[in-house]
Amino acid sequence: MTPSSFPVIRLKPKANARAIRHGAPWVYDNEIVTDRRTKNIAAGTIAILEDADRAPLALVAVNPNSRIFARVLERDTGAVIDRAWLATRLEHALALRERLFDTPFYRLVHAEADGLPGVVIDRFGDAAVIQPNAAWADVMIDDLAQALADVTGVTTILKNASGRARTLEGLDEDAAILLGAAPEAPVQVPMNGATYMADLTGGQKTGLFFDQRPNHAFAARLAQGARVLDVFSHVGGFALACLAGGAQSALAVDGSDPALQLARAGAQAGGVAERLDTRRGDAFDVLSALGDEGAQFDVVICDPPAFAPSKQALDAGLRAYERVARLAAPLVAPGGYLGLCSCSHAADLGKFRTACTRGIGRAGRAGQIIHTGFAGADHPLMPQLAESGYLKALFYRL
Repeated sequence: MTPSSFPVIRLKPKANARAIRHGAPWVYDNEIVTDRRTKNIAAGTIAILEDADRAPLALVAVNPNSRIFARVLERDTGAVIDRAWLATRLEHALALRERLFDTPFYRLVHAEADGLPGVVIDRFGDAAVIQPNAAWADVMIDDLAQALADVTGVTTILKNASGRARTLEGLDEDAAILLGAAPEAPVQVPMNGATYMADLTGGQKTGLFFDQRPNHAFAARLAQGARVLDVFSHVGGFALACLAGGAQSALAVDGSDPALQLARAGAQAGGVAERLDTRRGDAFDVLSALGDEGAQFDVVICDPPAFAPSKQALDAGLRAYERVARLAAPLVAPGGYLGLCSCSHAADLGKFRTACTRGIGRAGRAGQIIHTGFAGADHPLMPQLAESGYLKALFYRL
């Protein structure tokens, strides 16, 4: 679309136009002057956002079906949003990842923080998986896929349409093959000396979580010669990293049998299969059972799903994090290490730390925090958007 063809939407007089000028990426539905025209703008349409005095602020992607009514795409309201514009954003994102990593396995685009609101792209060598979690990206998915292929040279591009974010945007769950053919087998992903198996079509999200890479590496340093317990392990995230780092043994616990199968396949590919055990079951039940058995580990790590995905779920989520800490702490041998993680953006670091420390105390243990970790640099933080800094990892010595 050319700038002259963009519809116009306007902020209410009391809306914070200064925040948009200073880089805030979202405009909520209660900040927009809404009438029949604006409510009937098709989801994914690009529009010019004006302040209450009709001064242009930015080009935005509109979705009247979402609480986030508009997402800022471009400060220059004269810009053309097309395949070339997408390619420029992708080139900028790629330059950072190529500086950070020697192999093409990383998060290539981290949504707003990389200037592509709502878009997540994970790269797996010659394949890439796009999660278009905003309506505008769905509308431009063909241009996005072609720009991605042109910039990176990937030969397979998949669209993953699952997840809570698309539901909140009122989008469908229709996955698609955008380029090439879907891999017939899991993709081997080298990371921190371990080998992970990523199921790009049937796995969680895009198939693998790259965000924990630096925290896996830290845990591996603690785990040399250690007995390791990895709870909520998915495809063996911490367990495989610790085994690659010299752990004596690792037990991976998860509720998904397919995920544990991938963990075992990764251990086999990495030559550490004889030191990995797996246990399928509800994590809380397994933690309780291990406590009843008197089991002890030198390193225990719990990396649960988002217990507090929204502000409404915060209190219940914090109680769940406290419970994890309370059940996990007794399993740590004296002088051992406990790693506790949260991917809930609604639970900030202070609240999460308080919940974990309270749980450890309720278990009759005491400890010192030796490390606080976050997502890797391929998951950059947008300073104006707290949600982009969702991941926290606390490591205690008990």
